[in-house]
Amino acid sequence: MIKTDILIIGAGPTGLFTVFEAGLLKLKCHLIDALAQPGGQCSEIYPKKPIYDIPAYPEILAGDLVDKLMEQIKPFEPGFTLGERAETLEKQEDGSFIVTTTKGTQHHAPVVVIAGGLGSFEPRKPMIPNIGLFESKGVEYMIKDPEQFRNKKVVISGGGDSALDWAIFLADVASEVSLVHRRNEFRGALDSVEKARELAKLGKIQLYTEAEVKEIHGKDDLHAVVIKYNDETKEQTYVETDFFIPLFGLSPKLGPIGSWGLEIEKNAIKVNNAKDYQTNIPGVFAIGDVNTYPGKLKLILSGFHEAAVMCQFAYQIINPDKRYVMKYTTVGGVEGFDGSKKEAKKEVVQSIN
Repeated sequence: MIKTDILIIGAGPTGLFTVFEAGLLKLKCHLIDALAQPGGQCSEIYPKKPIYDIPAYPEILAGDLVDKLMEQIKPFEPGFTLGERAETLEKQEDGSFIVTTTKGTQHHAPVVVIAGGLGSFEPRKPMIPNIGLFESKGVEYMIKDPEQFRNKKVVISGGGDSALDWAIFLADVASEVSLVHRRNEFRGALDSVEKARELAKLGKIQLYTEAEVKEIHGKDDLHAVVIKYNDETKEQTYVETDFFIPLFGLSPKLGPIGSWGLEIEKNAIKVNNAKDYQTNIPGVFAIGDVNTYPGKLKLILSGFHEAAVMCQFAYQIINPDKRYVMKYTTVGGVEGFDGSKKEAKKEVVQSIN
């Protein structure tokens, strides 16, 4: 069983920043996320999308923001349970909680913080009648380990950053890569679109535009897909493949969290914003886009603020006999659990006799 001071459900920007704020209070954090890597939507859906309202950054790519947050929290040595969804919440006699994931991993903490953005993410699946028969047998909705596709034939569907980026990356890993998009124009970053088209010219990516995968075939495992064109020809192409990876984005849902006894309003968790962003279950907080209260703004900036306030009250739950006096980092510095220390240089003023 994994034990920690604060268990954070959701490893998006708000969840990651919580690690920093908790670390300043000498509190250890562990994060659970259904995605295979930290960053939430910023990593999975739009890593190359610019964000303009992060303080001190006139413009920063979503993926770069995640990298900066990971760098910021590194001294506090957070733990991660990735690729697993938080399934159950059980309150213990002492007021602490045990959270168990879909894979049976148990986590124990006195404070649980739900920072799941818009909720857990489930892949948007194409409307192909027998696709469920081939899930994990050649059909994958996320790429967790690129080495799984080494020297294999891969067909990717999608027109956004995720589909483009993985097609480009796997061009040097897989034996064959096909990229299928129902339009001729892609929605991804311009440099990615240009690179994909250049790789297509070089024969490293087979590009199918104005087309969709309409059928998949195989016996026990996936063997081939049928690509049909949407243009006037209505032609179709039979493509042998080992993997079909539809990357159509993720659909946010509260998932199992919705059955934990929390007060829900319009698919969001109601919290006490006048004090600490605590839910109706003492010891369970909700911050970021997953929560709701009068005047709520669904901004990363708001999630950062909520994380800072929440950690102050979480400290009192974890250390009821201690009084914490907040010190500005400009005064106290930042001391990591790894022994690192960041602090302003002390100026020495010499008196003149």
